[in-house]
Amino acid sequence: MEVEGEVQGEFSNNVMCLLIDPEGSPLGAPMFLPQNAGPKELQQMVNKLLNNEERLPYAFYVSDKELVVQLGSYLQQHKVSVEKVLTIVYQPQAVFRIRPVNRCSSTIAGHTEAVLSVAFSPDGKQLASGSGDTTVRLWDLNTQTPLFTCTGHKNWVLCIAWSPDGKHLVSGSKSGELQCWDPQTGKASGNPLIGHKKWITGISWEPVHLKSPSRRFVTSSKDGDARIWDITLRKCVICLSGHTLAVTCVKWGGDGVIYTGSQDCVIKVWETSQGKLIRELKGHGHWVNSLALSTEYVLRTGAFDYTRKEYSSPEEMKEVALQRYNKMKGNAPERLVSGSDDFTMFLWEPAVSKHPKTRMTGHQQLVNHVYFSPDGQWIASASFDKSVKLWNGITGKFVAAFRGHVGPVYQISWSADSRLLLSGSKDSTLKVWDIRTQKLKEDLPGHADEVFAVDWSPDGEKVASGGRDRVLKLWMS
Repeated sequence: MEVEGEVQGEFSNNVMCLLIDPEGSPLGAPMFLPQNAGPKELQQMVNKLLNNEERLPYAFYVSDKELVVQLGSYLQQHKVSVEKVLTIVYQPQAVFRIRPVNRCSSTIAGHTEAVLSVAFSPDGKQLASGSGDTTVRLWDLNTQTPLFTCTGHKNWVLCIAWSPDGKHLVSGSKSGELQCWDPQTGKASGNPLIGHKKWITGISWEPVHLKSPSRRFVTSSKDGDARIWDITLRKCVICLSGHTLAVTCVKWGGDGVIYTGSQDCVIKVWETSQGKLIRELKGHGHWVNSLALSTEYVLRTGAFDYTRKEYSSPEEMKEVALQRYNKMKGNAPERLVSGSDDFTMFLWEPAVSKHPKTRMTGHQQLVNHVYFSPDGQWIASASFDKSVKLWNGITGKFVAAFRGHVGPVYQISWSADSRLLLSGSKDSTLKVWDIRTQKLKEDLPGHADEVFAVDWSPDGEKVASGGRDRVLKLWMS
């Protein structure tokens, strides 16, 4: 450092820096920092300024690129003037680290047709899959063998969803019927729920911080309606109708409203006590394919986190889930991202405005799947153009393109610490991407055909994938 300083005469100077959080709120006034300050020194400073009782990890970004060197080196590399104020975004990082999965630990046969959906339970201890063979299967993750085969559907099982308290599993089929299962026994809890006239395209549960134990969930269907069901009453309690074409996706938000995306290009926002339409989000020029919420990870996991704490009562669960939700959301409104057949995405803050915050362009083909990272800082999108793209989750600004797949990318999933992203493709591989280096971390071949469904367990330890080759694969680090 000393020698360099003498040679350049630069490093003795200070840099005027402004630290801001991801939402753009400054942490105090701009201040002079020595040019030899790097991420380590910045960490100490942020912890001090925020009066954190225990030291928390942070990453630092200058114009969406992570700062990994000292400020002086950064200024030189990027030819930034010392006269300007350097804005540095500090981002809290997960206290725990997830290791990238890199090997297939088991290939479990059982399904006799393509595996169309896979989902881990909120606590990460159980795994379910839905298949074209009309069954739902539950798998034992300890022995990595089939546990229960749930029969009762008469047609392909297109989607499955766990309740956020982990007590129920619901599946929806191509003929439009829904079935609730008890994950402990693999038995159906009651008769199928009938109401939809065409196939089910999505299922989303009411967040546990709003209602515990979990009772209500919402479904979307190709018949143009969404329906709210009550698992205790065993019937549809509200029908949300108003879309003029198929409803392709549905999300139950943390504020208690429901979002539906449709082939009529409109996203509708509904309240859930009577099913009234609150607002319409318009902008897409073609079908809406996928919706994601910035709070989705905490909504999915409810009260469960990496500490693996068990809960004695629904009330306790609700309280913990509410704390987790509020902490994740901070002072910002819940954000929604939509991906469409028009090759674009929109970022919305539906509670604030019916106009999009930003339009996200760059994909060359339809956008198949969008997903916020668990910390809400990133958005990933998967497209038929064979790429996965990364965007800033707050501004919607484009950050990076991940290229490597040689076929359309069907589905993506995040690691719980938001540091790694998983994608599954028609090219029969899974890939793990490193968000910091923005490069491919692991290439996971092994499937004999298209990979339709992927999920990374909320506890971060396993990945499950399924596809046309009818097998379920488990991957470990």
